Amino acid sequence: MNINLIIAENLNRLRKEQNLSLGKLSELSNVSKVMLSQIEKGDTNPTINTIWKIAKGLKVSYTSLLEKQKHDTYVIKRSDIAPQFDDEGHYRLYCYYPNTPQRNIEIFQMEIDEGCNYTSVGHSKKSQEYIMVFEGELTLQVNNETFIVNANDTISFIAASKHVYFNSGHGTLKAVITNLYPV
Repeated sequence: MNINLIIAENLNRLRKEQNLSLGKLSELSNVSKVMLSQIEKGDTNPTINTIWKIAKGLKVSYTSLLEKQKHDTYVIKRSDIAPQFDDEGHYRLYCYYPNTPQRNIEIFQMEIDEGCNYTSVGHSKKSQEYIMVFEGELTLQVNNETFIVNANDTISFIAASKHVYFNSGHGTLKAVITNLYPV
């Protein structure tokens, strides 16, 4: 599965459905026209934050840019999922369930290397995020507050604003993130 081609097809389709030029989408997303054009051609591997910015500009879910057609019942193998990385590769995100017209949630597995962090630019307005930590210790900064979430514990918050995930434990932090987009 070539994730860049899936993103390219979805970006082109969503932009055209909304009758947006590359220039207008650039204004809405704060991503350059050149970068948008390269993504639409499948010529570049966009970062997670770039995809979030584009999704916010299009007013769609993150996974709307990543999803491909699926059957009603299916098994998802991690080996079939193309991970998304931060610039250094210390933060990895695997999308198991994208948002669809029938499902207003996204489910990801998140991994962060020991001592590393990742800053999310935030999601769409009124979106909610639910995190369950399976291994390690997560320090989450959101809305000028800091929370520590240990293995087998959960946290939820309004995810429209910037938030920072930090692996404050030992080993690789592993967690499941569910994003809810209220209708």
